[in-house]
Amino acid sequence: MALVAAVAGALLLHGLVYQLASRTSGAIEAAIVRHSRRPLQLLLALIGALLFLPVLQVTSEAQEVMRRGLALGIIGTVGWAVTALLGIIDDLIAARFPMNARDNLSARALQTRIRVFKSIGIAAIAVITVSAMLMTFPSIRQLGVSLLASAGLATLVVGMAGRSALANLIAGLQIALTQPIRLDDVLVIEGEWGRVEEITNGFVVVRIWDSRTLVVPLSYFVERPIENWTRTGSDILATVSVHADYTIPIEAVRRRLKEILAESLHWDRRAWSLQVTDATERTVELRALMSAGDSSTAWELRCEVREKLVEFLQRFYPESLPHARATIQVVAGAPSQREGQSSTAAEK
Repeated sequence: MALVAAVAGALLLHGLVYQLASRTSGAIEAAIVRHSRRPLQLLLALIGALLFLPVLQVTSEAQEVMRRGLALGIIGTVGWAVTALLGIIDDLIAARFPMNARDNLSARALQTRIRVFKSIGIAAIAVITVSAMLMTFPSIRQLGVSLLASAGLATLVVGMAGRSALANLIAGLQIALTQPIRLDDVLVIEGEWGRVEEITNGFVVVRIWDSRTLVVPLSYFVERPIENWTRTGSDILATVSVHADYTIPIEAVRRRLKEILAESLHWDRRAWSLQVTDATERTVELRALMSAGDSSTAWELRCEVREKLVEFLQRFYPESLPHARATIQVVAGAPSQREGQSSTAAEK
């Protein structure tokens, strides 16, 4: 009965704390309730059972077994609670620095660091928890101490056995510190355009524009060149290239581009220009440059400008669309050829 009363009292205390926290609307209270409810329930129950264990009418051997089991449970639950603390910190950072803001560079940088260090922290907590559990057994206590003290050596051995795992771990630390990529960054990788959706301690998940998922090892991003459209900010300059004939009236196209941008909801009014960037033996290349608030808007703006410029050329300057020229020149035959033709006609 005493054990039941201890467990019930612990659960009742946690229930009161949970009800008090759930009535508040702050991000801190919501994160604490969401992550700590279950580990704290279990931890309070185990501690209550351990405190009232001496009053149980059982043999000393049974008490020792129960005490050992409760101690293991408490150690494991403490590790779970510390992991939940990392989740609370992650949620607080996400609430304080949301990534749905228009200029979310600092939020993406901070959340990237938190996610990578969270993954590494969970692995470290798991090693420490297992070591602490082993140290509760006198016969294998030295094994727990050795496991905790030789974590660096164990990592080296694992790295020699699986170099890719060690390379990804080191790459994760490099990405967290130097940040060549961040969460929600827009990348062009392996010829695909997409956003960084998740960064773990082993790989990066990139959501491709057509909803496909590209999973890339972390080591890829520190060993190969990648194209990051949002490295220094969310705003971006978009370009559209149009190939036309040499007869194209450039100034008319420039005026039309200005009208298209003025009517567009995707242009952020920062910058625009139209320049001749190339001239081949058949066509000239016109490059339209315009600014947008983010990469998704820039994509829509590019499609809109390209479509309307092509329509403008088709309607008003169809002769300036790219076409191949051919000149047919009739060359009179040589005198010997004419004489030969005349002789053949006379014989006939």
